[in-house]
Amino acid sequence: MSSQQGSKGWRRRLLEAAKPRSREELTELLRLAGADGLVDADALAMIEGVMEVADLQVRDIMIPRSQMVVLDRDAPPASLLPVIVESGHSRFPVIGEDRDQVVGLLLAKDLLRHYAEGDPAGFDMREVLRPAVFVPESKRVNVLLKEFRGSRNHMAVVVDEYGGVAGLVTIEDVVEEIVGDIEDEYDIEEDQTIRRDADGAFVVHALTLIEDFNDFFGSDFSDEEFDTIGGLVMHQFGRLPKRGEQASLAGFEFKVLRADRRRIDLLRVEPPAGFEPRRTGE
Repeated sequence: MSSQQGSKGWRRRLLEAAKPRSREELTELLRLAGADGLVDADALAMIEGVMEVADLQVRDIMIPRSQMVVLDRDAPPASLLPVIVESGHSRFPVIGEDRDQVVGLLLAKDLLRHYAEGDPAGFDMREVLRPAVFVPESKRVNVLLKEFRGSRNHMAVVVDEYGGVAGLVTIEDVVEEIVGDIEDEYDIEEDQTIRRDADGAFVVHALTLIEDFNDFFGSDFSDEEFDTIGGLVMHQFGRLPKRGEQASLAGFEFKVLRADRRRIDLLRVEPPAGFEPRRTGE
C-alpha cells in the first residue's frame, strides 16, 4: 500500500469518527463549532431553526381561530377601515355566515385604494376578493414553507379534520421559527423598555422590571412574586398567552403584541383614563 493510500485511509477513518450519527450529535457538533468561532452565532441559530421546523406542524405555529382578525363580506366599507388600521395587517380572511365560512382574502391596499381615489362608497368586496388557501393543521411547517415559496402566497387558512377553521398561518410565522422574531412597527430600541405611541398607548418590553414599570407609570404593582411586567401579565392569564390576547390589571389594559411558545415579548399598555405617567416615553 502506497503512502498516499495510507494517508487517505487515515483521513477517512478520522471523518468517520467525527461523523454525527443523530440530530443531537449534529447539534452538539455545530454548537462546538460556534463556541470555537467557526460558525457565526446568528447562522448557528438559523441552522438549528431549520432543523426544528422539520419537526413542527402548522398547528404548532398558527394563530388560533379565536385570535384571527377577520372581515365580514357584507360589512360596509366604513366599518372595515378601523379594523384594518387597528390591526396593522395587510391581508385579512373574509367570512360569510360565520368564521367557518372563509370566502376569500382581502388585501388592505384594495380597500385603501378606493379611499385614496375618493370613492369609498363604490367599494365592492366581491370584486376584489382573492382566493383563500386552505391547509390542514397537521401539515409539516417545512412543507408549507416550500408551498408558500412556490405559489407566492403569504397566508393560509388552517382547517381541522372536520373542515372547520382552526386558525391562520402566514409566511412570517414560518420564517420567524427559523430566523427569530422579525422586527416590525412595534419594535423598540435596545436601550428602551417603554415607548409611547402616537395614539397615547405604550409599547412595553415584557422583560421590563415591575419596579421600573411602576416608576414610569406611577403604578404600584407588587414585585414580590414576579420580577417583570410580562411575568405579572402571564400570571393574570394563568398560562402563556398568544399574540392579540388582552388582560386588565388595576385599570391598565394589556395586549400581547408579540409572543412565542416560550415567553411574552412585547405588550401594548393603555393606562387608566385620564392617567398620565410620571415620565413620558420617547
